[in-house]
Amino acid sequence: MWTPLTGPLYAEQRQSLTEHSDRPTLILLHGFTQTSRSWDPFIDFLDPQWNVIRVDLPGHGASGHHQADLAETADLVTATCGRGIYLGYSMGGRVALHIAVLHPGLTDHLAVIGATPGIIDDDERATRRQADDALADNIESDGVPAFIDRWLSNPMFARLPKTVTDIADRNRNTTVGLSSSLRHAGTGTQTPLWRHLSALPMPVTVIAGAEDPKFAAIGAEMVAAIGTRSSLHLVANAGHTAHLEQPAAVGKIINDLARH
Repeated sequence: MWTPLTGPLYAEQRQSLTEHSDRPTLILLHGFTQTSRSWDPFIDFLDPQWNVIRVDLPGHGASGHHQADLAETADLVTATCGRGIYLGYSMGGRVALHIAVLHPGLTDHLAVIGATPGIIDDDERATRRQADDALADNIESDGVPAFIDRWLSNPMFARLPKTVTDIADRNRNTTVGLSSSLRHAGTGTQTPLWRHLSALPMPVTVIAGAEDPKFAAIGAEMVAAIGTRSSLHLVANAGHTAHLEQPAAVGKIINDLARH
């Protein structure tokens, strides 16, 4: 059973399904156009001992009215969810990285899937911001369902199971919410965090699909920058959405975190 939390963002908590658990809370941060419910197929592969929190990020789901950049989102998420293991996918991974940098005392362990600490080159980052703004314009002119159809036709989502449930969940989002998310928290707006990685005090788990070469390479660079506190896991037969394409394999990686 999921119980709503009190906080600035909409979030729900599932208490451990066992009577005794010393496991920390696992806090799930979704990707762009998703909501907290997008984690449901993956949650089925988590050990029942976990306390799990799933949260709707600004511009999405029941938090669609919030407009926030990544640093502000980190503040909103921690004010809602508190301390735990933060697991973020793609946009949620970028949020999780900001939480680890800005709120290290609340981050017992950082885990990211298909995420980047940001674009270092100024010109490349400016080009990406222009592209994000153009996508936001498309959302506003064409509406959410048409945009979701185009978004999921991106080759990076070729391996993603496109279920009726998933598409309907994405279509719960609004044009205002999704466009504001791109304009405020897109990769083009992100201040690069690479220089902060070596100072992260918590263990870090970096996950990418083996068939997602861009983010597999970024993951390797992240681990090299962080050092011995980090580990890289490339998930076989998975692309960008590794946790939804191979939920059992990614679930095992996350379940193992509580055993170390």
